[in-house]
Amino acid sequence: GDVADYVMSLSGTAIDPAVKERGAAVFAENCAACHGEQGEGKMELGAPALNDSIWLYGGDRASIVAQVTLPKQGVMPAWQGRISDDWIKMVAIYVHNLGGGQ
Repeated sequence: GDVADYVMSLSGTAIDPAVKERGAAVFAENCAACHGEQGEGKMELGAPALNDSIWLYGGDRASIVAQVTLPKQGVMPAWQGRISDDWIKMVAIYVHNLGGGQ
């Protein structure tokens, strides 16, 4: 629960300072390696930002606790063999232009 509260605080939710401190310690030891020290995310690892109020599986406390304890892991299906290589490239360029690519 403390780490979920800490994650919520990264996007501006006010929490008790003692809870924040405990959650920050858990986050630093277990989450920061992938999600970044400030929750900024690491695209190269597929770890989304946690500090921007954009939530894939919900941003309320219960959803965050659920994701921490039993994570849903988004996995893109393989498209090789389902659509042509040219279409794969076009879709990749389109998605990149939506803002996912830098």
